[in-house]
Amino acid sequence: MTATTSRAASLQRTTKETDIRIALVLDGSGTVAIQTGVGFLDHMLTLFAVHGFFDLEIAARGDAEVDDHHTVEDVGICLGQAFAQALGYKAGICRYGHAYVPMDETLARVCVDCSNRPFLHYRVEIRENTIGRFDVPLAKEFFRALTLHAGLTLHVDLLHGENGHHILEAIFKALGRALAAATAPNPRVSGQLSSKGML
Repeated sequence: MTATTSRAASLQRTTKETDIRIALVLDGSGTVAIQTGVGFLDHMLTLFAVHGFFDLEIAARGDAEVDDHHTVEDVGICLGQAFAQALGYKAGICRYGHAYVPMDETLARVCVDCSNRPFLHYRVEIRENTIGRFDVPLAKEFFRALTLHAGLTLHVDLLHGENGHHILEAIFKALGRALAAATAPNPRVSGQLSSKGML
């Protein structure tokens, strides 16, 4: 995958804690190649990309000897930056998107506005502290980093659910669907969709 296509991005971010390479194509087919070193995050990002029809490549190496916090947060940062880069001026897009996704007993709702005003509302209660080896609170850190660096207003609500894996799976799928709708081109939109004339 290359970033020569319009509405695509590629970047690398290297710190003393993580080294991350990412390539994103918005108008893709859900092709993924994801290796973050955090297996559960790989699974969630795969679901996100497949259900959003994004082509996504991520190769990440982090200080796993400490924990997975830096890797998960920095992947969120990089994915947010990739979305911002791929959308550019955010001209001609629908801007808003939402999705309800069921997963067995779980129902999640995600609403997004490509607003340039980062804000995260996250009303999700999960009884488990860990899912496999994944620290559940890191999911919120991922969404916060994504929101800040993509310039999104993001509302994530768990309407009901019991199993932590099902809950996060429904949320990541819904995020993919909602972002696909929000970033979709709209031929009736000239410039940025705002009554102020700009976002």
